[in-house]
Amino acid sequence: MFAPHRSQAMAYSNVHVETGVQNADPHQLVAMLLDGALTAIAAAHAAMERGEITAKGRAIARAASIVEEGLRGMLDMQAGGDVAKTLHDLYTCVLVRLTQAHATNDRALLRQCSELLSPLRDSWNAIKPERIAA
Repeated sequence: MFAPHRSQAMAYSNVHVETGVQNADPHQLVAMLLDGALTAIAAAHAAMERGEITAKGRAIARAASIVEEGLRGMLDMQAGGDVAKTLHDLYTCVLVRLTQAHATNDRALLRQCSELLSPLRDSWNAIKPERIAA
C-alpha cells in the first residue's frame, strides 16, 4: 500500500544527497561523510538490537565504505603529514572495529566507532572554512 510513496521518498532522498554533494565545498563534504558514517553506525546498532541481520550488514557496509573510500580515501598523505597519518590510523581502527562488530554482533564495538568519530566530527564542524583558507 505504501510502497510507491516509499520509493518516491527514497528517490527524493537520493537526489537531495547527490545535489548536496555536488554543491559542497571540501569542508562540507568531509562533514557530510562524517555524518553519514555516524548515521550508518547508528542504523547498524539499531538493526543489531532488533536482530535484523541483513539491515545490520547493509548499514555496516555503508559505514565502512564511507570511512574507507570517502574519509580515508580523501587523505593526502604527502601534504597532510602527521595529521593525515593520525587520521589514517584512526580510520583504520574504525574499519577494524566495524568488521569485528559485524562478525560478532557486538554493539559495544559499534559504540566505540561512534566514540572515535563523533569528537572528530564535532571538531571538524567547529572549524570555519574561512580559517582554513587563511
